[in-house]
Amino acid sequence: MKSFESSAPAVEVRELVREFKGGIRAVDGLDLDVAPGEIYGFLGPNGAGKTTSVRILTTLLRPTSGSARVAGHDVVAHADAVRRSIGVALQEAAIDPLMTGRELLRMQGALHGLRATDARDRAGQLLERVGLTQAADRRVGGYSGGMRRRLDLALALVHRPRVLFLDEPTTGLDPTSRGALWREVRSLNDDGTTVFLTTQYLEEAEQLADRVGIIAVGRLVAEGTPDALKARVGEPMLHVELAEPESAGRARDALAGLGSVEPPDPAAPTRVVLRTPAGKGAIAPVIRALDEHDVVVESVEVETPTLDDVFAAVTGSHLEGAAPVEAPA
Repeated sequence: MKSFESSAPAVEVRELVREFKGGIRAVDGLDLDVAPGEIYGFLGPNGAGKTTSVRILTTLLRPTSGSARVAGHDVVAHADAVRRSIGVALQEAAIDPLMTGRELLRMQGALHGLRATDARDRAGQLLERVGLTQAADRRVGGYSGGMRRRLDLALALVHRPRVLFLDEPTTGLDPTSRGALWREVRSLNDDGTTVFLTTQYLEEAEQLADRVGIIAVGRLVAEGTPDALKARVGEPMLHVELAEPESAGRARDALAGLGSVEPPDPAAPTRVVLRTPAGKGAIAPVIRALDEHDVVVESVEVETPTLDDVFAAVTGSHLEGAAPVEAPA
């Protein structure tokens, strides 16, 4: 687990509200802090208020009330300073399909005030970083979805931003492209970039985020590290499958000191279930304890709460359409 210095937050939001016509509150009293150097996962279903929040934090939309500061600057009073400090990769990137990746990066550099030689060098560095050197001089219209998302990431990094906003960056990508983008996000964060990541994918939040904020109907309903959030809804369970049903009693006696043993299930006479906060770390002690009591084990499986379980616990519903995505190899 990373440790974060106790300095001013990279993102600071207080009682943020955004209303649309008809009195619809897309963001409803949002409060959150993101520490410098942190990957903050903003998790919720479509329509929860994630994208509206990001558009406010990136100065694309004014709040109805409340306040937000990014990189120490107020998003309304000092919008220009915020824009100079952030990189943004939104869901729908406005990329000219007739230009090449290299041309787009050089143009982005010029827009950020880089000299022509500096913009050229920066474009080459970023193309290499996101794995697009071979496709640098091809028109973007011929790029795959994964290539376009990596180019969009590179465009957001031209001016070396302090805070990077990624709005559902891997939606629609195949596992290989998703894995490549995850690796790049980790690498950027290792270099000191603060990352604000919105996602509806459980696996993505768990793989990348140091802390997760769960948003529902415009409000933050839970926040913490993935492990801490999951611990709120229950301990991991070890499902121990035995070779012989008559050894189940001895197995329960052997495991009594390692956690909470669930009552026997008549429908599964060879299964013993142990609840323990140690999770996977309890497997070796469980095997040793059973071996000492001459209990033959067929298999041990670990079942842990998921972030969807957390979401269901705090909102009463599951993340619609947010089943875990296929994990990259």
